[in-house]
Amino acid sequence: MTQRSSVPARALAVAALVGGALVLAVVIASSVGDGGEKGRSGGVPAGEVRQGGGSEGEAPKAYVVQNGDTLTSIANETGVPVSRIEELNPGVDPQILVSGEKLKLR
Repeated sequence: MTQRSSVPARALAVAALVGGALVLAVVIASSVGDGGEKGRSGGVPAGEVRQGGGSEGEAPKAYVVQNGDTLTSIANETGVPVSRIEELNPGVDPQILVSGEKLKLR
């Protein structure tokens, strides 16, 4: 009786191990890399700064768009409804926000 070669199975096991390690490294790198980019310090409003904690203060005058911002994320962060942001900034394309662009909020 001849013994079957397990070389392809071993090669596949090594490839799966390397692939799993790469996926794990990418997941860890992406979660660590985004921490400072868009956290609570991202999207700094121009003019007045709205304090967190659910206070019912007046909305900031303007907002400087940060990388990755959407109108919804800006509305959630500043407390100004998306419809109001669109009303005050008619020339802004809600699908393409440019980093550094200043949006009126009131």
